[in-house]
Amino acid sequence: MKIRKIILLLTFVILSSCVGYSSTGVLGTGVSIALDPRSFGTQIDDSIMQQNLRAKLLSTDKSYIISVKTKVLDGRIFLTGKVNSVEDKLKITKLAWEIKGARSVNNDLRIKEEFNFKRSAKDLLITSQLRAAIIGNKKIKSVNYNIDTYKKKIYVYGIAQNKVERDEIVKEAKQILDVEDVITSIFLVDDLRVVKK
Repeated sequence: MKIRKIILLLTFVILSSCVGYSSTGVLGTGVSIALDPRSFGTQIDDSIMQQNLRAKLLSTDKSYIISVKTKVLDGRIFLTGKVNSVEDKLKITKLAWEIKGARSVNNDLRIKEEFNFKRSAKDLLITSQLRAAIIGNKKIKSVNYNIDTYKKKIYVYGIAQNKVERDEIVKEAKQILDVEDVITSIFLVDDLRVVKK
């Protein structure tokens, strides 16, 4: 019975992460297929890498699937979220590097602390303000970016069409009240291995 529940959970996780959502993109990378400059093959490769990493995390510790967020862009793996210890952080980094095709691993995992409602609300407000600013800025294609905020630090992941667009994202993020730092992993279309023709 226990094995059956685990299989059902695994099936649900895998199937639900393959379906597109407006907030995470069709292939789970935070980028819409229609506007994604990566080739379709690269998008599929990234999606497979992300699913393989999720499966590894789930088999290592079921709590990771909830507490750790993963993103894969052009073979580059990004990790955010909260873990219990430094050992967990190192273990997850090692798991990410074991994924076939990984070009780099950017680990922004934090060690868990006591829940602070005021800080969490402020982080959510910062994220919402940046999303609104991006949508209102005609120089930015807002569907190409994922935004996470933790302790007033904004993490932005995505693909920019050009340097102007990348600079606009950073400018908008820095203008938000109370932001302490802006950490970006924004690649230019020219940085990608294979681009749509």
